[in-house]
Amino acid sequence: MAKNLVIVESPTKTKTLSKFLGTNYKLAATKGHILDLPPKKLGVDPDHDFALEYEVIDGKKAIIKSLKAAAAKVDVIYLAPDPDREGEAIAWHVAEQLRPTKAVIKRATFNEITKSAVLYALEHAGELELKRYNAQQARRVLDRVVGYRVSPFLWKTVCRGLSAGRVQSVALRLVCEREQAVRDFVPQEYWSITAELGKTAKSRFPAQLAKIDGEKINLGNAAATEEIVEVLAPDKDKGKSAVFSVGSISQSTKAKHPSPPYITSTLQQDAARRLRYSPKKTMMLAQQLYEGIDFGNQGSVSLITYMRTDSVRVAAEATAQARALIEETFGKEYRPDKPRLFKARGRTQDAHEAIRPTYFDRHPDTVKGYLSRDQQRLYKLIWDRFLASQMSSASILRTSVTINAINARHAPGHVYEFKAGDEQVVFDGFLKVYEDLPEENGDEKKGSKLPALKEDDALVCHGIMPEQHFTKPPARFTEASLVRELESNGIGRPSTYAQTIATIVTRNYVLLEKRTLLPTELGETVNRVLVENFPDLFNVEFTARMEEELDKIELGEDDWKTVLNDFYGPFQLALKKVEAKASQIKASTQDTTDKECDKCGKPMVVKWSKSGKFLACSGFPECRNTMPLENGGQPQETGETCEKCGSPMVIRTGRFGPFLACSAYPKCKNTRAVSTGVNCPEEGCKGKLVQRMSKRKKVFYSCSRYPDCTYATWDKPVKQKCPSCDHPFMLEKSTKARGEHLKCPACKHIVEEQVGAEQVTV
Repeated sequence: MAKNLVIVESPTKTKTLSKFLGTNYKLAATKGHILDLPPKKLGVDPDHDFALEYEVIDGKKAIIKSLKAAAAKVDVIYLAPDPDREGEAIAWHVAEQLRPTKAVIKRATFNEITKSAVLYALEHAGELELKRYNAQQARRVLDRVVGYRVSPFLWKTVCRGLSAGRVQSVALRLVCEREQAVRDFVPQEYWSITAELGKTAKSRFPAQLAKIDGEKINLGNAAATEEIVEVLAPDKDKGKSAVFSVGSISQSTKAKHPSPPYITSTLQQDAARRLRYSPKKTMMLAQQLYEGIDFGNQGSVSLITYMRTDSVRVAAEATAQARALIEETFGKEYRPDKPRLFKARGRTQDAHEAIRPTYFDRHPDTVKGYLSRDQQRLYKLIWDRFLASQMSSASILRTSVTINAINARHAPGHVYEFKAGDEQVVFDGFLKVYEDLPEENGDEKKGSKLPALKEDDALVCHGIMPEQHFTKPPARFTEASLVRELESNGIGRPSTYAQTIATIVTRNYVLLEKRTLLPTELGETVNRVLVENFPDLFNVEFTARMEEELDKIELGEDDWKTVLNDFYGPFQLALKKVEAKASQIKASTQDTTDKECDKCGKPMVVKWSKSGKFLACSGFPECRNTMPLENGGQPQETGETCEKCGSPMVIRTGRFGPFLACSAYPKCKNTRAVSTGVNCPEEGCKGKLVQRMSKRKKVFYSCSRYPDCTYATWDKPVKQKCPSCDHPFMLEKSTKARGEHLKCPACKHIVEEQVGAEQVTV
């Protein structure tokens, strides 16, 4: 009989651990949290020292019963959920449910699921960490209080069914403010002049005009540009050809160093840019690689270290193994003399390592047969980045050439200075494995290789090319750039980025179109109401400061209830002030129309529902007449084009929610459903589930490839993995008994939808 019980949160992880632990160890899984605050009430009593009302999560009673039965038969219980705040909370709740017990309860944490790491963790298991648990409780209370107190305010002033969140609403604000900056942007015209030069009539390379008589140029219009082109352009008939010659040549060799291994945020950003994975998909795949992949007769194998981290620290043993592999694979010159150590930037919790492979004998190419295509691509990305981080720097030879142009006849005495340059890789180093991408939304510098040049060499001018440019507006956020913005501002934690972005998309506050995040009209309305009425709550500085307070709790530098009290007093006062003027705020979200109610004759007003705008009688509640809003309000650009006439497609909102419509309406009446972002579950189908309407005006969701694929469901698909069976999406349901909740279409597992909650499902 086993003398020890190891409790983790994932059934998949138990399969991986079973390879290392013998018959003396019994394994069990909680399948995520077992206790939580109640879904239908606040569950927090601020007036009594923030007393919390935890209850058993629906469906977890049987798991708790089995854990108690297993605990009664062992001498030692090792609580080994993930090594973060959420994992610590699970461990505390399990311990509370198992007590009293004769067994000794210990807390074991490991950053990687390898035999040496697991056995070391069990041998050095210690006590539960109260400070980390309190930090998690403080975050949970903050999210619950903000969500449950501010969301009803949105119901009163905008419409029912909306939600606010301490972090999600700040993310929404960032997206809305960036969109406003794009709208307000006024482009400025400027010009550039490029000369196409060569040593002979056949060789060619570009050079750009930089200075005239030593002064930097600033060409703001076509007239000024044309004057210079007249001087420089080859024109043998008029005898005005300028003479071009090499002025100065400078060369320098610069070392290009590798980036550190991935942390959670950089993995999400790179996977989005290179693989086109959403942050949520990236974390789902990383979780699978961490918990273990089925290798047939070899059992379940964990391929990467823990994927929720903001530390770039790497274990010395892993560094040594990577350096040995680099030398063996590429040669000694690719391994630096000393191991690379990276310094973390900003606020970092150094609880565990950076994300890296766990086994260096499992190259991505050799394990391809055991992984799905998506798993293999992410694993290779992690492998390449980590290996590159321990390789030699690349050596880049940079050449810069100054070229002088003089036209003694047309513009005597004036010297036009052009610049040309190129870069050559002298030693590729880490670039042999991994190369950084240019900055997202930035202009990639495209060089042209220069011929062998010497000072005073005469050059042939093949042409002068003026080009008009306009300054660009700030780029709209992508999922990757929003993660970077959240991280750089200290908003949220590594484990919350993916869920935060998924929440604002699922709530229809933001649309994801062509990898770009666009606020919907509903999202902008919600943001305006929140920012105008809670300016100190939903701002970047306050949210970042709260994250620092949570970190201080975990470090033991602050008391969690003191932090909550400091927050709750001002929050309660602000809430009372805005609730007193709820009717005025609601009126500001409604527009009066010149349309009369066909039942009572009073003016119709534009109101919001969770699905969009509609017309309602201003005589409510005496008259409850409503009707759809024609044309869906003001259109919003998407960057997509109509497949029928080529005009831009815009987002409009009708009675049944947003849809894509041709901007050339009424000449072109083409419309298209907005995708839910959920892949069709039919095997082999590459379609997406989109919103449609039945003949009886009832909303349903079906495959975008209809009639080739006939999959359909009445319930709205939500891009959220089932925490029980890993099914890729859940269905949104609403019943009188449960209210709004999510249900898995495969295993029927139910997740209560908690208003304003930003807790990550483990």
